[in-house]
Amino acid sequence: MTLRCEAFLGQVEERGEYGTPEEAERAARVVLALLGAHLVGDVRAQLAARLPETFALILLNPLQSAEPLSPERFVRATAAWIDGATEQTAAWDVSAVLSTVADAVGENLLGQILLQLPAGFDLLFGRPQLT
Repeated sequence: MTLRCEAFLGQVEERGEYGTPEEAERAARVVLALLGAHLVGDVRAQLAARLPETFALILLNPLQSAEPLSPERFVRATAAWIDGATEQTAAWDVSAVLSTVADAVGENLLGQILLQLPAGFDLLFGRPQLT
């Protein structure tokens, strides 16, 4: 079941306590572009199928990553892509987006996603020890 764009962004906006929908959208675009570089095959396709089309396309055409980023480096990379972001605000952005993704995909697919990611991403998704 695909989330509607407004519903997805509404959840990100609420969790991130953003002032505008545009801020939530910017965070979602960056985080999903970075996430897409870490996922392959069927898992990435299944995740894309559960996201609004705009964000599915971002996930399927990711920013290139030479190597899997640890959770800390993922947050740093997010900060680098968002104007004016700090590591603290980027951690907030990542958490707002990935916890919304976790709710959208359910435990089964989330478990498969986490298997493709370096250790510690369960915390970024707001699901400690799901792996």
